[in-house]
Amino acid sequence: MSLIAVSTAALLGGCAVGPAYVAPQMTAPPAYLGGAAVDAKAEGAAAVDLVHWWRSFDDALLASLVERALAQNLDLQQARARVGQARAALRHANADLLPAGQVSGQASESWQSLETPQGRIASALPGFEREAQGYELNLGASWELDLFGGKDAARDTARADWQASAAAAVAARLAVAAQTADTYVAVRGLQARLAVARGQQDVQQRLVDLVALQVRKGVAAELQLRQAEGALAQVRAAVPELEQGLEIAMNALDILLGVQPGSTRPELAAAAPIPVPPAVSSAGGPPALLRRRPDIIAAERTLAASNARIGVAMAEYYPKFSLGGLLGTATMGLGGLFGGNATQASGILGLRWRLFDFGRIDAEIAAARGRNAEALAAYRLTVLRASEDVENAFSGLVKQQARAQILSEGELSLGKARASVFAAYKGGVSSLLDVLDTERRLLENRDSGIQARAAAARAAIASFRALGGGWDAQATFRGAAASGH
Repeated sequence: MSLIAVSTAALLGGCAVGPAYVAPQMTAPPAYLGGAAVDAKAEGAAAVDLVHWWRSFDDALLASLVERALAQNLDLQQARARVGQARAALRHANADLLPAGQVSGQASESWQSLETPQGRIASALPGFEREAQGYELNLGASWELDLFGGKDAARDTARADWQASAAAAVAARLAVAAQTADTYVAVRGLQARLAVARGQQDVQQRLVDLVALQVRKGVAAELQLRQAEGALAQVRAAVPELEQGLEIAMNALDILLGVQPGSTRPELAAAAPIPVPPAVSSAGGPPALLRRRPDIIAAERTLAASNARIGVAMAEYYPKFSLGGLLGTATMGLGGLFGGNATQASGILGLRWRLFDFGRIDAEIAAARGRNAEALAAYRLTVLRASEDVENAFSGLVKQQARAQILSEGELSLGKARASVFAAYKGGVSSLLDVLDTERRLLENRDSGIQARAAAARAAIASFRALGGGWDAQATFRGAAASGH
């Protein structure tokens, strides 16, 4: 039987090994626990573009910083490089299914020694020539037949690995966008808190000056002056800590943008209001989350890759057949290289079979099944944690917005109380302790209000990230399907 007949019969009789992959089915509740609250707040508001959610904060600098981070962030550049590596591995796996060919040639020239045994014998023969030349040109081909689907399973593994790396790169993109926006909000929050602390410092300084004047006139005790000075020192001590936090946040923002620390400080030098979060909705509920969260997609593709690796391991039970062939010419003289007498050819049918190594193969399959079980558990955990992220973000958004509203109302009341107490103190009706206590409570209320507004904006950012906002999942899937061959 010719080699062609053998290969044809083998291909027709080939079969695939390994378990067929079935994507896991996850049961999801119809709605989030906190979805009703956020949907109620979003009712009647303009719809947010989930793909570019950062533009919905109506802050041009915030949008600019996020988009610069997406273009320049070094973590994203590493993620994109990993996708390129996985894509190259897929091309390699595709190429392994095809025959390989090569062209080889050589030219040689030798000069025979007459002092060796071989040289002495050859020199005694008629027509002996010490100088010899050789020329050879060959075209070779080889092909390992994938009779039992091992290479096909390896290709499926490489494809799933590539898809997982692409989804992981998208997850990194979403994380960078959210971290950049979150850090920007933190910067604005710290600037607002600094402004309050410095304003309060000025108020306390004026109070100290007033009490000092009263002490000099003999209408106030020195104890009151020391109390006022102590309150001033307490307010002043908060400023360096807030300044340090602001510098750290600005440096973190620069690193996210892939630039040297301090590069964006001129843009951020002028204080600006904390961005007001746009309306957030549950965006299709838990079922849509499975299609939109890239970390869930990456975990599912990793699971698919681990399933395909079981087939790769099981294929080792079976023999490996390969075909090889060579066609070329060889001659002692360059002029006869393409003559009929110089033609040479060969054909090879190879066999490799780990016939007495089934114990190791069993262990390899068991290990592959174990990794598959681990990947399945990791996928399920990723889904649960994604739902947890959404619930926590929704809860934070609703509660912090409510807290900010309460503190805003409290600030109005404390502001009126401060004015009344200060007027009463100057009239001699109220004590300095009353003034200091009212000032302290007003400062704490303002500071807490700023933190609540910043926390609400950051909770909105966390909500968009938890919902998988920041990329066009359908367009990305279409592109992956078109190139995943």
